[in-house]
Amino acid sequence: MRSLRSIAITLLLAAAAPALHAQPATEAGVQVRKPRLMLVPESAVNQSAAQQYAQLKQQAAARGVLNADAPNLQRVRAIAQRLIPHGARFNPRAADWRWEVNVIDAPTVNAFCMPGGKIMVFDGIIDRLKLTDDELAAVMGHEIAHALLEHGRARMSEAVMKNFGINLAAAYFGLSNVGTHALAQAAELAISLPYSRSHETDADLLGIELAARAGYDPRAAVTLWKKMAAASSGQPPQFLSTHPGHAERIRKIEAALPRVLPLYEAARR
Repeated sequence: MRSLRSIAITLLLAAAAPALHAQPATEAGVQVRKPRLMLVPESAVNQSAAQQYAQLKQQAAARGVLNADAPNLQRVRAIAQRLIPHGARFNPRAADWRWEVNVIDAPTVNAFCMPGGKIMVFDGIIDRLKLTDDELAAVMGHEIAHALLEHGRARMSEAVMKNFGINLAAAYFGLSNVGTHALAQAAELAISLPYSRSHETDADLLGIELAARAGYDPRAAVTLWKKMAAASSGQPPQFLSTHPGHAERIRKIEAALPRVLPLYEAARR
């Protein structure tokens, strides 16, 4: 019988499995890694996301800021209409999602796509960065990519597995509360944060492919992140951040452009 120690170590490593064991999401364009460790049912994740999204919409509507900027709403929904049909190439179930696209009139520089296709864009990211349609498509493509690759579901599964592994290891080594906390911090640095950076990189790459297939210039992702870098007040060191550094992010996007520019040219014909 395997020892408790070996089981604990195996479980902790299993939490990192989605980042270590990769598979291409498509034969053409970029190569991205789709997580394999999915302990939480998709239906549960999508239902939870839909409930949170509905609450956010309700709160925004109560403050009079939901879809209050008609021009930005029209832009965002028009871009989404072109991006969304290409999602099924990377996740066939996306064709059956109940997609929603809304805009909140707030200065926040943010946008997201929840599991199941619930998109929200804040006016601040459009207006403060003065985004072109190509740059806005890069933002939305990135966020849609997170949903297509089921990063939210993977993170929830990772948390379930990691917590189980930490509890087993703490019991085996007889760790105090302080020791257990230290082990949790170590797991966060060794597993969770690098895994999150991996998600961000894959979302960047898949995002520019979605944009290219929809007829938006993928090179706009470079100008987008240069604008983001200029607008940022600073980032934590990359090894302690869930997001890649701006320079590293731009470098990887530029390296992938030759693979997606032909898709862009084909979409424009």
